[in-house]
Amino acid sequence: MLSDMTELTWQGDVAIITMAQGENRFDLEETMRWHALLDEVESHEGPLALVTTGSDRFYSNGLNLDWLMANQPEAGHMLRELHRVWGRILGLGCITVAAINGHCFGAGALLSSSHDRLVMRSDRGYWCMPELDLGLPVSEKMAALLQARLPRTAIHRALMTAHRYTGAEALAAGIVDELAEADAVLSTAVDWAAAIAPKSREVIAEHKRILYGDLIASLTGR
Repeated sequence: MLSDMTELTWQGDVAIITMAQGENRFDLEETMRWHALLDEVESHEGPLALVTTGSDRFYSNGLNLDWLMANQPEAGHMLRELHRVWGRILGLGCITVAAINGHCFGAGALLSSSHDRLVMRSDRGYWCMPELDLGLPVSEKMAALLQARLPRTAIHRALMTAHRYTGAEALAAGIVDELAEADAVLSTAVDWAAAIAPKSREVIAEHKRILYGDLIASLTGR
């Protein structure tokens, strides 16, 4: 049984990071927990793939805005560390899949976009960049991540209208790669990841460096 915190489990060679904190919003503690879990994943020897998912109705509803407002001196540090999480996943030396089980907003949408493949629930949940509605512009690095991974027309609509993409719309727009029924989102992602896990981690890492090296360096501060 999963706890009420983000945790790492394994299914064969597939590491599964599951967020289980309600809306799964990011504050500094949650962000640093992701770094610790990614450290564990990276230390694994042999075949490897990573799947991330949420619980109940949420993949991730984005930033914990209440925490940010109450902890403004730490906000900049927290956001830099969250950028590092995205950069680490983007450059991870294995295949990565986001199993989008429910609502995927803001920082959650950016987290999903840092993966190699996105599988989204077909019947419920939205993928959305709500910053326009919140009156909070995205950072240049956030925009660069979206531009590197998603079709330009989809990014434009997402940022300029804060459109809430259904699963079918997200698939048609090229935001996600596959849809699955609610009870099959995770298994679909894990099965696909497991098939790629035995392939060369070194080659995957090099291909990611070639494709995204400058962005990875920008996000991680390296």
